[in-house]
Amino acid sequence: MNRDAVIAGRYRLEREVGRGSMGVVWRARDERLDRTVALKQMLPDTSPDGAPFRSIVRAMREARVAARLKHPHAVTVYDVVEQDGTPFLVMEYLPSRPLTDLLADDGPLPAGRVAELGARIASALAAAHEDGILHRDVTPNNILITGDGQAKIADFGLSHATGEGTMTGGGLVVGTPAYLSPEVADGEEPGYPSDVFSLGSTLYTVLEGAPPFGTDANQIALLKRVARGEIVTPRTTGPLTDVLLRMLRRDPAERPDMAEAERMLAAVAEGRPAILAGTKRLPAPARRSRLPIAIAGGVVVAGGVLAGILLFDNDAPDSAAPVAAPSPSAAKPVCEARYEIANRWPGGSEIRVSVRNAQDTRLTGWEVSWTLPPGTRIANLWNGSLAQDGDRVRVSELDWNAVLPASGTTTFGFIATTEDDGGDTPVAVCRSS
Repeated sequence: MNRDAVIAGRYRLEREVGRGSMGVVWRARDERLDRTVALKQMLPDTSPDGAPFRSIVRAMREARVAARLKHPHAVTVYDVVEQDGTPFLVMEYLPSRPLTDLLADDGPLPAGRVAELGARIASALAAAHEDGILHRDVTPNNILITGDGQAKIADFGLSHATGEGTMTGGGLVVGTPAYLSPEVADGEEPGYPSDVFSLGSTLYTVLEGAPPFGTDANQIALLKRVARGEIVTPRTTGPLTDVLLRMLRRDPAERPDMAEAERMLAAVAEGRPAILAGTKRLPAPARRSRLPIAIAGGVVVAGGVLAGILLFDNDAPDSAAPVAAPSPSAAKPVCEARYEIANRWPGGSEIRVSVRNAQDTRLTGWEVSWTLPPGTRIANLWNGSLAQDGDRVRVSELDWNAVLPASGTTTFGFIATTEDDGGDTPVAVCRSS
């Protein structure tokens, strides 16, 4: 396709502005309405059982799905046309650059800015979910930032509307590997929680400078880490990290829905407590047995990887060790805990506890204990498993944050309700579990 070509009798191509695995994006002029638009030229289908008509059907589906979504933080789709057997999506033209480029040029963004951008994109995805639409490929490359700092989610090329048939075929793992949720990497059908996880991965990347599962040219090795939920311990701590770690929980049932994620991200951006009433309390994690899990069919569309992979969960102990008082003769604790009051308001406070591996070797499990001040109750807990006996509290790791590298840290938090000023700050003690 060449510059100055006229598509469908009305769209004159001006210049190529983007190219990806799913298609080529052109800036074009709508000569009928005298406006600038973006034309996405869909590339021929390259899946193993692909047929020429599949790309046309895919484009029609993308247009049909995306055109249903009208939101200020989602790119608008106007039409779908065809020329010489090639489908084109007609979309709003948005002078912008992807979040990927912003990260490459400026490095990791401040937490407040990340929360602000995340809340806007979450609002668009929440509207999509409300309308029964899954995006299925939320990545930094699909979030566009305009010159005035606005954010829009684009490229519903893998999107799927509830009630429509899938176009991926049996056994295809769909999405960009570094941002997949564990269940999708494991071969399950994506759902709304998968979009939540992918948005969390995207925001984690912009905050930390690298995806939560790291980077690896070996896509199979990367998929194994994703399927096991082996998140790299974030260097950044604070309310935004706490929210992102909730969005990145391995169990889809423990993630917030997109509307709740939007509320929490907006709260962080505005400096308010992010974990609000109604937050789910985490159940005690089930101890994992050594069971095989498979990445079905093994085709990663974005990475071009075709493989059959058998993955195994790591063994875990059958039961938690009983609580023991720290030995006064211990030369050095294996881990350290720091109990902080992050926010305070009448009748309550937001507590954040940092856990640090004090060893020169990795820590494979931890438990933090303390005594609650009189009149204090724990209303919600995130990023840990709670056990309580009277005023004695123990919080232990979850499967995804159990392992800390030497000097590595993780955080958990909760909302504390109090009858008075909350009393003295407790002394938290950390031990290996």
